[in-house]
Amino acid sequence: MIVYLVGMPGSGKSTVGEELAGRLGVPFVDLDTEIERREGRAVPEIFAREGEAGFRALEAAELVRAGTRDPSVVSCGGGVVLEPANRITLRNTGTCVFLDVPLEVLQARVQPGVDRPLIHEQGDLERLLEARGPLYREFAAHVVDGRGDPGQVADAIVEEMRWSA
Repeated sequence: MIVYLVGMPGSGKSTVGEELAGRLGVPFVDLDTEIERREGRAVPEIFAREGEAGFRALEAAELVRAGTRDPSVVSCGGGVVLEPANRITLRNTGTCVFLDVPLEVLQARVQPGVDRPLIHEQGDLERLLEARGPLYREFAAHVVDGRGDPGQVADAIVEEMRWSA
């Protein structure tokens, strides 16, 4: 089984993903890291040169590749759920877990800056959460509180999936 972690920037998808993969004994895949490796450049550079649309096309292709790596835990970029085709890929190839983190916690974890292509100033994080939050909730098979320590959150995901199996 593939477990896809979705959520806002700063929700802990990568750190929790590594913990969860260790607990499940499966490989961990970070979509952004895979895109950077394949493209030979960082995500902010891709955004700067090709825009968000260019990045989303690369992300969709990488998601399709990740969907063949069963079993695994996959950390998805925060905007992966924006594309309808990605939602189909996620739904058809694995189980989606939304790491739910309140805005005030996200704001403490994520500072606007050049390493976050869509978060340049105060208010950007809130705007993204307003746009994406409903999609995460509607789409995910599981919603897990992502405020805790990564190990605790990984344990909560294991427990949540066990109860729903």
